Amino acid sequence: MRALTTARLKQIAVIAAGLLGLILLLLAIAAALVYPSLPDIAELSDYRPKQPLRVYTADGVQIGEYGAERRRYLPLDQIPKQMQEALLAIEDADFYEHGGLSYSGIARAAVSNLFSARTQGASTITQQLARDFYLTKKRLYSRKFIEALLTWKIESALSKPRILEIYMNQIYLGQRAYG
Repeated sequence: MRALTTARLKQIAVIAAGLLGLILLLLAIAAALVYPSLPDIAELSDYRPKQPLRVYTADGVQIGEYGAERRRYLPLDQIPKQMQEALLAIEDADFYEHGGLSYSGIARAAVSNLFSARTQGASTITQQLARDFYLTKKRLYSRKFIEALLTWKIESALSKPRILEIYMNQIYLGQRAYG
């Protein structure tokens, strides 16, 4: 009886490994087909956020600011280190350690979402940047797949400090304030 159980477990393991291999092969084929059609990330490389129209007096005093968004672009070295560290602690503590995707975060969110009615996210800063610039916020597996491919593309083209700088100048902070 015990030998039968062990043989059955081996069959199940072989079938599971085969299914996993098939899924990975299909994902690789899909990635190869989709990757060439991804948007060009030149817009991120040469990032210039929308600026409001600012009106100044002759002596340089600002008297008005007009536009849907309020923002001032700051290079990363002018953003306080505490602000950078606080954002990283909240949004993506392993930002400098991963290649754009947090596999442990994805696994944690998948398990949590499987056993809880409350959904949990696992997007890294680079994924959020890819979504905000190029995609919608619709919760679809296909969007998440394209988001992952864009994330790899961004990570291969831009440095981590540059990604963080763009993100910190792009994010919505509330009260019409961005970055």
